[in-house]
Amino acid sequence: MKIAAIGGGVIGGGWIARFILNGHDVSIFDPHPEAQRIVGEVMANASRAYDKLFQAPLPEPGRLIWTSSIAEAVAGMDYIQESVSERLDLKHRIIAEIEAAAPKDAIIGSSTSGFKPSELRQGAKHPDRILVTHPFNPVYLLPVVEVVGGGKAADRASALLSQVGMKPVTIAREIDAHIGDRLLEAVWREALWLVKDGIASTQEIDDVIRYGFGLRWAQMGLFETYRIAGGEAGMRHFLAQFGPALKWPWTKLMDVPDLDDALIDQIASQSDAQSGAYSIRELERIRDDNLVGIFHALKANDWGAGQPLREAENRFYKRKVAAPSTYPLMLHQARVGASWVDYNGHMTEFRYLQVFGDATDAFLIHMGLDESWIAKGFSAYTVETHIRHLAEVKAGEKLRVETRLLGHDAKRFRLHHHILRDNGDEVATGEHMLVFVDTAKGRSTSMPHQFQHRLEEIARKETGPLPDHAGAGIRTLCTQGAE
Repeated sequence: MKIAAIGGGVIGGGWIARFILNGHDVSIFDPHPEAQRIVGEVMANASRAYDKLFQAPLPEPGRLIWTSSIAEAVAGMDYIQESVSERLDLKHRIIAEIEAAAPKDAIIGSSTSGFKPSELRQGAKHPDRILVTHPFNPVYLLPVVEVVGGGKAADRASALLSQVGMKPVTIAREIDAHIGDRLLEAVWREALWLVKDGIASTQEIDDVIRYGFGLRWAQMGLFETYRIAGGEAGMRHFLAQFGPALKWPWTKLMDVPDLDDALIDQIASQSDAQSGAYSIRELERIRDDNLVGIFHALKANDWGAGQPLREAENRFYKRKVAAPSTYPLMLHQARVGASWVDYNGHMTEFRYLQVFGDATDAFLIHMGLDESWIAKGFSAYTVETHIRHLAEVKAGEKLRVETRLLGHDAKRFRLHHHILRDNGDEVATGEHMLVFVDTAKGRSTSMPHQFQHRLEEIARKETGPLPDHAGAGIRTLCTQGAE
C-alpha cells in the first residue's frame, strides 16, 4: 500500500508515525519550515512508545519521503491522509490539488474533526473517494478512527487502517463534529462553566476525570459503564432510576460562557500552575507511558483497546517470519529496547527467554503451525529449556537468532537457538523441548502428518555435528543418538 500524508503537525505527524512504525513508506508534503523537525520529534516519541508497547518484534520501519509539492507526494499513491488546518476553503484547495495529481482510485482521508464529507466533496472530481478519517491524539497510540462517507472507499480505508492497528468506527450518517468531538464538546462546555463560575479549577476538574470516571471510560465507555451502575437489573433499571435526573437543571449544555480575555487568562494561568513544570514533549511522553500501561492491562484481559493491540502484535510476529533457503534457519530478529535493560544497563534475564520464545514461535509458523491450527485446538508447548548466557547486551543492539532442529518424533521436537549480534558474536544459546498438544483435551498428541513431514524436510538439512553443549541440560532427542 502506497501512502501519502499532506500535513505533518500534531495529527498529521501522528498519522505519519503510525504508518511508518507499521512498516509503510510515507510520502510527505508540509510547507512549514520546521516540518521535518516537528515530525522527527513526534517520530522519536512514537518510537519510544512502541518500544514499550509491543513485545513482538516490530516490522522494519518505513521511510519518510519528503517531497517539494502535493503533486509529487500523491503521485501513484493508494491512500492519502490530509491533515491540514481546520478551514474548509483550505481543505477544498488542498483536495483539488490532490485530485489533480493522484490516481483516480486513490482514497483521500481527511483528519477533520468537524466538517462533513458532503462539505469536503464540494467541487470534487471523484467525490465518493473523499472520506472523513478522524483520529484522536496521539494517533500513533489511540486506535479509534471515525470513518465517515460510506461506500467502497470507506470499506477500503477501514481495511487499510485496521492493518496498521486502528479500530475504524464507521458512522452511517454524517453529522457535524461526528461522534467523539460532540461528546467531548459537551464535557468541555460544562467544564468551562465550572471554571467561569469559580466552582472548580482546571486541575480539580482534570482530577475528577482522571481519578474517576475517566478510568471507567478508558475500558468500557459510557453505556456499558451505566449498565453496570444499574446493578443486577442492568440498563433498564439504571434508566428508570436515573432518567428523571435528565430533567433537572444540573447542566448548562445549551449555553456557553463568553471566552473573554478574563476567562482565557484564568484558564491559562490555572493550566500553567497545573502543568507548566513540564514541556509539551515531556507531557507527551508521560501521556504515552500511561497509555502503554493501560493498553498492556487491556491486552492481558483481551478487552477493549487491548484487542487491536493484540491483533497488531500477532501481525508483527508473523511478519518477521521468512522462508530462508539457508541453514541454520534465520527466522527471528530483535532490537533491544530501552525497557529491556536493568540497572546495569544490560538486557535482563527474562528478555533472553523472550527472544528465544519469539524465535520458537517463528519456527512454529515456519513449520505450518499457524493461527488457523491454533484455532482448531492444536499447539506446541515448551516442556523443558536450557539457556546459556554468553555475553552482555545493551539497549539499541540488534540481534538475530539462528535456529536448528536437533531431533523430532511423532509428538516431540527439539530446537536449538543461537542469539548472535549483527557482527556474528555469540550472545546466548537456548535448547528447548516442545510437545505437540491437543489444547481441547489438555494432553499431548501425535502431530498431523503434514507437520511430521515438514519436520523431516527441515531435519534433512541438519548434517553437521551437534553443538558440544547440546543435551547437557535437556533430555536427549536428536538425530544423532536419539533415545
